[in-house]
Amino acid sequence: MASFSCRGCAGDDVVPVVDLGSQPCADHFPPIGTPGEDPRWPLELWLCRGCKLVQLGPVKPQLPEPPLAVESATSLAHAESSVKDVLVDHPELSGAVVHEFASHHGGSWLEYLRAAGCRTATGSERADLVVDVHGIAHEPAVGDMMKLRADRLAPGGLLVLEFHHLLSLFIGNQFDTIRHGHWSYLSLGAVIRLGALHGLAVESVRRVDLFGGSLQVMLRHDGEAEPDESVSETLKDEAAAEIYDEIQLSSLQEGAWHAAGALHDELTRHKAAGRTVLGYGAPSKAPVLLDLSRIGTDLLAFTVDAAPGKHGRRIPGCGVPIRSIDDLRAARPDVVLVLTWDIADEVISQLETGGGWGATYLVPLPEPHEVVG
Repeated sequence: MASFSCRGCAGDDVVPVVDLGSQPCADHFPPIGTPGEDPRWPLELWLCRGCKLVQLGPVKPQLPEPPLAVESATSLAHAESSVKDVLVDHPELSGAVVHEFASHHGGSWLEYLRAAGCRTATGSERADLVVDVHGIAHEPAVGDMMKLRADRLAPGGLLVLEFHHLLSLFIGNQFDTIRHGHWSYLSLGAVIRLGALHGLAVESVRRVDLFGGSLQVMLRHDGEAEPDESVSETLKDEAAAEIYDEIQLSSLQEGAWHAAGALHDELTRHKAAGRTVLGYGAPSKAPVLLDLSRIGTDLLAFTVDAAPGKHGRRIPGCGVPIRSIDDLRAARPDVVLVLTWDIADEVISQLETGGGWGATYLVPLPEPHEVVG
């Protein structure tokens, strides 16, 4: 069995818990006419028994691609409301020096922080407010990146670390969020342990709906944080779900195959009944979802996306073409498979505005279920 050191604490007691097989790189959307098979690499989750970090296994970074996605209205609204909430809770940060670590997901807070009078740190200047919104999970060496964020934080300052919550992934069977390029699957327990290694302590936690369930964790330098009840409550929920337990985590693999099989059966049923099914969205989680579900162009002729940079490309692995939203409206399918399931409400509202055509919307997780527009 292969082994490697934990990406967080560098410990050696790291064990495999989930194996989703060989998968294409999630952010690699080849042009439709690209010949040959798409490259694949192992997609596994491993658990560090020491710091409790859940992470990708011993695979190297693959096929770096420029971001092609367009930010959702949900993400933009979340950034604006989050800044308001943080400044209400911490009015002393209005006008503070801020530094933001960029994220592949977008959702930058800087515009709203500047509007509140904050100034962006220059050079190596330390910041009173350091923000990382879904950035650290994209870093292979998450422990080193935690240190970098601690070093950037000024004495008395606040670090806001937002990430997709492992608890949401586990209880929501969100297996398609496991993908190459997302190196860490963070829990509050792991963040507390990794933060402690670099002189950081958690002060409070806010749960947010973004990406199917995320956490905003507020950290300060050791000796400056006074943890509130939100910390203990979140830790209790994580412990109750046993997301630090390798046997419990391994059940995610069975859940993934079950939901994937159910989605394949659902699309097969619609095809047999003569109903057309087309997709909405080409997110980086779509390749894993469609590959495990054995869905190709025979069951899903094409999907559409708001990002022009993805048009004329295809979902890797399954080969499903990506087209414009206008093509979906023109085709008027009987069923729309919402691949961007985390913003299903936004998608359905967008397509129904001005009058829909009576389509049924199929949301794939935690198990396939229909939503009427």
